[in-house]
Amino acid sequence: MKKMKPMLPSLKAKKRYIAFEVISDKPIGRFSAVQSAIWDSCLALMGEAGAAKAAVWLLADKWNEEKQKGIIRTGNKSLDDVKASLALVKKINSQDVIVRSIGVSGMLGKAYRNYVQ
Repeated sequence: MKKMKPMLPSLKAKKRYIAFEVISDKPIGRFSAVQSAIWDSCLALMGEAGAAKAAVWLLADKWNEEKQKGIIRTGNKSLDDVKASLALVKKINSQDVIVRSIGVSGMLGKAYRNYVQ
């Protein structure tokens, strides 16, 4: 059986890392609540097919609970859609919140160092 050729780097989807911040009166706490609210917003705005094409991935290990900041990985072609879905999040755990995108980077380390820490 023949081995498949690896995909050329020019054909791979390019990733972007969106740093976001959750603004609320009280601390949100667990990351799972933030994650489910953002996923629900992405599905409501883009639908299942659009969310799959956007390749949205919330990075749990990059969540800063004290500052309530985190990072989302997505494709570069759907960057505006993901940012719009962040803006549409209004409640997390029945608490009024504002989810604001802070910045975008092409490298995870720089996004974490410049926006989250």
